[in-house]
Amino acid sequence: MGTRHRGEIEEINALNAFIKLQRASESVSSRVHAVLPAGLTITQFGVLEALLHIGPLCQGELAEKLLRSGGNLTLVVDNLEKAGYVARERDPADRRFVVVKLTDKGSKFIGEIFPRVVANVTREMNVLSSTELFDLCRLCKKIGVRH
Repeated sequence: MGTRHRGEIEEINALNAFIKLQRASESVSSRVHAVLPAGLTITQFGVLEALLHIGPLCQGELAEKLLRSGGNLTLVVDNLEKAGYVARERDPADRRFVVVKLTDKGSKFIGEIFPRVVANVTREMNVLSSTELFDLCRLCKKIGVRH
């Protein structure tokens, strides 16, 4: 479904592209979410994945990487901490910063589910050729870095 806006062609094209981008993103996200364990959100998965591949991070860094507000990320980390997947520690070099790290339980958990998510995302994106995936990445980055 495209826009019903009757404006300038540039507006109509921009709105139609935005609608298609949003619908594609929501569609793929909902299918990827289906392979996550019950109760685990995409944002919680993102935190666990970042900690798995990058290592311990300050909450502010996590929020920035996941494009979430600090308040939203605090709630996400609270819930992961309650589940025993992450722990918070004050940075010994600068006690103002709280570092989030995976617990042993969290490492095991994300290590088990990550391959399933990767396989699912790969299946979802296989509708595009390698060239199309490269172009999609380039175009999304171009849109995403605008200020």
